[in-house]
Parts: sequence; C-alpha cells; structure tokens
Amino acid sequence: MKGRNLHKTKGEKTSNRESEPSRGGLRYLAYSLVGRRISRILPLFRDLDVRLEKAKLRINFKVYVSLIVLSTVLTATIAFVAFPLILIFILQTPLLPAMLFGFGGGLFAIASTIFGFYFYPIYRADKLKRTLEDELAFVTGYMAILASAGVQPEKIFYSLSNLPIPLTVSAEAKDIIKDVNLFGFDIISALERASKRSPSEKFRELIEGFISTIHSGSSLSNYLKGKSMEYMKLKKMSLRKFSDTLSILSEFYVAILVTGPLLLIIMLAVMAMMGGGTLWFLTPELLLGILTYIGIPVSSIMFLLILDAVSPKW
Repeated sequence: MKGRNLHKTKGEKTSNRESEPSRGGLRYLAYSLVGRRISRILPLFRDLDVRLEKAKLRINFKVYVSLIVLSTVLTATIAFVAFPLILIFILQTPLLPAMLFGFGGGLFAIASTIFGFYFYPIYRADKLKRTLEDELAFVTGYMAILASAGVQPEKIFYSLSNLPIPLTVSAEAKDIIKDVNLFGFDIISALERASKRSPSEKFRELIEGFISTIHSGSSLSNYLKGKSMEYMKLKKMSLRKFSDTLSILSEFYVAILVTGPLLLIIMLAVMAMMGGGTLWFLTPELLLGILTYIGIPVSSIMFLLILDAVSPKW
C-alpha cells in the first residue's frame, strides 16, 4: 500500500511537470502559442494519447497536438505563398492556373502535415512492435537460462535491461525496473503495467503468461523454454513469407519505378521536342519536371517505407 501511495505522489508530480514542456525548442513554442487555444479540437485526436505511449514518444498529448496545429499553419502559409511564386516566376505559368495550383498545393501540404503527425506514432509503435517480436525468440531463451539458474523474476528483467547489445526489449525491461525501483511497485504490478502499454500482442501474452506462472507456482524455466521454441517456429515461418513477399515487391519495383518512369520520360521528351500540346497549363516540360523531381523521389520513398514495414529486423 505504501508503494502504491509513493507511486501516486510521484506520478502526480511527473504528470504536472509533463503538462508544461521544457523551455526552449519547437515544442515550447507550439505550446506557448496555441496550447491554450486548442481545447475544442483535442477530442478529434483523443486516440493519439494511447498511441504516443505505445510509441514510446516522451511528449505530452496536448503539446503534441499543439505541435501539429503550429506545423500545419506554418506549412500551409509557406505552400500558399511559395507554390504560386515558383509557378509564375520560374515556370512562367499564367496567373490564374498558378493561383489555383498553389491553392491545391497548399491543401495538399495541410493534409500531408496532419497525416504525417497523426500516423507517425502509429508507424513508430508498429516498428517497435515488429522489432520486439523479432527479438522474442532469442530473449525468451535467455530468460529461460536465467530462470533455470534460479534467478528471481525481478533480477531477470534487471539483467535484460543491462544487456550490452541495445535491444527493444531492454527498453521495456528498463521501464519495468523503473516502476519497481522508482515508483515502488512490486514486480507483478510492474509487469501488468508493461503489458498494458506494450504495442506488441505477443509480448503482452508473454508477460501475462509470466505473471500466471508466478501466481500458480509452476516452473518458470519450462514456460520460457516453451515460449522460446514457439517463437522460433513462428520466426522461421515469417522468414519464409518474407522471401515470397520480397520477390513480389521486386517485380513491382521494376515495373512501376524503373520501366514506368523510363517510358514516361521518353514519351514526354519526344512530345516536348515535337512541340506537343498542353493540357490546360500542364506542358510536357512541366510534366517531365514534376515526374523527375517529385514523382520518382516520392514513389521511391514510399517503396522504402513499405519495404521497411514488411522487413524482419533479425
């Protein structure tokens, strides 16, 4: 009970400190400018609070929403001004099409900024989830060895938190040890908290089974050995699936990002040399520039993100 009270007191102090961002930096600027004026839009981002915690982003929810609003306003202002100027003075585009294209570019910049900030915690949490699940096959074996030697559960996670090789599971173990040593939780309560905030279902199942094994008095080493064998089988299956997925992605890459742009570049270059017609203000030269400097780089970045999303980390 005393440990719980200690946690409550320190937790309240921590949350009070996190409600105000530290002075200096873009976070403080965003919170000081718009932080007290966004109460009406906070419900629109209510699911971000949990996602920020699962993504291990050490930033307050209200500060993050303030950062979204400020970044969106700045990006929109720059886009609405820069796009028409570039089209008028550099690409020699007529005024009305340039203004319309600048308006569309500004709306695209707004949508891209909100989309990026909103889905970055999801992407980061998913990346942590995949990395954590890739490590489980080896980590559970290491934990099984420690349990077979009679090491106490708290010491097992303390050993995981001090591994010489930086692993994602080490960060999870550090949070568990922090709850025990700093906030006064017992190891069971700390494991329950880690289970709730983890982005990985497999890690959550491992922790819940770990807790159940301790409660029932069963052999912890046997449980961890069984989970290690189970995760190793799943890892072999995932590697086989990844090899099939990689072959499909390579075909898509060649067709969409190699052959496709090459054919379009040749076609647009021939149209430009022959004085081809224009579609409204989209001349062959402008389309060629958009494809070269925007289309191909953006498509390549998207392909790299997809490849990173499906690639195993081990």
